[in-house]
Amino acid sequence: MKHRFHILLLLFWLALGTALRFLRLASLPPWTDECATMVFSLGNSFRTVPLNEVISSDILLQPLQANPEMGINAVIEQLLTESTHPPVYFALAHFWMKIFSPAGEIASIWAARSLSAVLGVVSIPAIFSLAYLTFRSKLVGQMAAVMMAVSPFAVFLGREARHYTLAMLLIIASLCCGIKAIQNIHRQQSLPIWLVFTWVAINSLGVATHYFFALTLATEALVLFVHLWQNRQQNTKQIYWRIGIAVLGTLIGCVVWIPLLQSIPNHDLTNWVNISNPHTRWLEPLGRLLLWNMSMLLLLPSALTSLPLEITIVSGVATFLFLCWSLPKLSYGLKTLKDNPHRILGIQILSGYIFIAIFICLFFTYGLGKDLTLAARFQFVYAPAVILLLGAALAGFWQHQLNGKVVVTIILLMAMLGGMIVSWNLGYLQNQRPDILATLISKASPNKVLIATTHIHHGQTGRMMGLAWEFQKQRDSRVQFFLAGKDADNQSYTEAVQLLQEKIATIQRPLDVWLVEFRTTINLSSQQCFIDTEYGKSTGEYNYKLYRCPK
Repeated sequence: MKHRFHILLLLFWLALGTALRFLRLASLPPWTDECATMVFSLGNSFRTVPLNEVISSDILLQPLQANPEMGINAVIEQLLTESTHPPVYFALAHFWMKIFSPAGEIASIWAARSLSAVLGVVSIPAIFSLAYLTFRSKLVGQMAAVMMAVSPFAVFLGREARHYTLAMLLIIASLCCGIKAIQNIHRQQSLPIWLVFTWVAINSLGVATHYFFALTLATEALVLFVHLWQNRQQNTKQIYWRIGIAVLGTLIGCVVWIPLLQSIPNHDLTNWVNISNPHTRWLEPLGRLLLWNMSMLLLLPSALTSLPLEITIVSGVATFLFLCWSLPKLSYGLKTLKDNPHRILGIQILSGYIFIAIFICLFFTYGLGKDLTLAARFQFVYAPAVILLLGAALAGFWQHQLNGKVVVTIILLMAMLGGMIVSWNLGYLQNQRPDILATLISKASPNKVLIATTHIHHGQTGRMMGLAWEFQKQRDSRVQFFLAGKDADNQSYTEAVQLLQEKIATIQRPLDVWLVEFRTTINLSSQQCFIDTEYGKSTGEYNYKLYRCPK
């Protein structure tokens, strides 16, 4: 009877997690990185979009059209040529998109996001399995499963057409192998050879899904080394040999990507992680890291792009008060689990893993100047361990306090509220919002519209695609685009700016020119255009200037 109850309860968490990930899944247009996922998964290229020309939304969106002639070879070729990501997720997405994308039509954003959502749902029973392996407790497994189902951070990643849910799923699988290895070390038992090769396969697949999976491997290796050192007197040669095989096999699985990894640090696509200047504004990365970790448990309405500032302030105060109330209870819940060595070991492994992963993140940020706190999604490296540790703390408090069930229910309801806030696009975790800027442009510009941006790489093309997608949804055909490409010296936009000025002079007036993320100097007064100062400088995570060009 108990076994059936646990199965039914897990199915309920699956249904809840599915609802949070699929609710309003296609409500927003794709943002930059999602456009990249769709283009590369379809086997298409961003380079077919012309630069230094006035183009329509249809031309800009052509790389998002499904082409049955493009196979998996085209996916890998375009990805390795134009991007900095390994191919596993995109190859999987290629076959997924083929199911839902009729030839010649713009691909469905629901189809693109649904793969990530499905993988996010699969992570719910996966974290249950990891929890049971770690703590030998179905209660901890259930708490970890419901936390994975409703966690705002997990829901956020599960609603984007990106590879993070697959990476998290592989991290959970790798942690299962790593924790089993450490448990065997403490029992003076060698690792079964089938588990060694399974671990190697999972790790190799993880690196081929996202290069940041290597941070998971580094973290696991350090945690494993600590436990090997602690038990060095009892370890047998066979234990070392099996661990050595796992390490060597994983290294071989990583080495094949070194030629591609060497080009990433100075690539235009990754330079944005260098902009935060953490050495002079050193508190900002710590603040962001705190926010991202809090969002694994709690997220109240705080999207500055779509909410009044007052609501954001109230949400911040409420979040602070809730954390002051809940964190002592979570800490007590973990302490109650220290009643047997098995659970103590589980807490030690997870807390050590989280501490080392965060240390590596901060080392990259402050030591190497690569700020890994700029994006919430980069915290996927240790998110499963945090969610599992939260589940363990909830299970401990549930069991050992008279009011434990009430407290745990309140905490889970607050977490579920955060998941719903993500589903309704009201959380601070949102990226660019093309719908907000497109709505502003439609209201502010009753005349013809030309949107111009400076082009560095396909990221700028993707930003414009999001806007074009929204204008097509609004059936607004007045809008045209101009992507200003760099000059031959690859340093300036002098020729592109001149071409843009010439194009503006030939377009029928009245005309509104929106310079969106236009990162070079331009003067449109010679075209009898003037800046409209009535409108702000940014919205929806887009910076802009509006020029009016009357008759």
